[in-house]
Amino acid sequence: MAELATIARPYADALFKAAPDADQAAWVGQVEALAAVARDPQLRSLADNPVVTKEQVFEVLTGAAKVALAPAVANFLRTVLDNGRLAALPLMAEQFQTLVHARQGVAEAIVYSAFPIDAAQLADIRGSLEKRFGGKLQLSVQVDPTLIGGVRVVVGDEVLDTSVKARLERMKTALLA
Repeated sequence: MAELATIARPYADALFKAAPDADQAAWVGQVEALAAVARDPQLRSLADNPVVTKEQVFEVLTGAAKVALAPAVANFLRTVLDNGRLAALPLMAEQFQTLVHARQGVAEAIVYSAFPIDAAQLADIRGSLEKRFGGKLQLSVQVDPTLIGGVRVVVGDEVLDTSVKARLERMKTALLA
């Protein structure tokens, strides 16, 4: 994992430097669509097939992504394919999105919840978290039934754990101390 992240970083940096401010949001969507397709094991095996050309892989990848690519994003994808770095494309997309959010002053937050969260609840959580962390947040929600109830929020290297599981662990520690 660390090796792929190291490979992905210069590509994400180069794409970030090439992205005009006005086009960044569109480019994030395009690169994420490509990364979603690149995660498919069948596509990866197709790309590793020596009989298949890089142009054929490019056509299959862009066709499956179903998004119109900006010329610079298409060139970026060709460079990734020419250098045999398709496996790192999902991490490139993730790092590129992180760079764009940092430029926009938006922090990424992962909200772990025991149950699915609807839009109204997510808006309430967003408001509370933005006050707590002092800035705009881009939230993603992941369901984790082991939490029993409540939420666990990870923003960068900070963790806010209000889950029932965490409360039970604190009670257990206090009782055993």
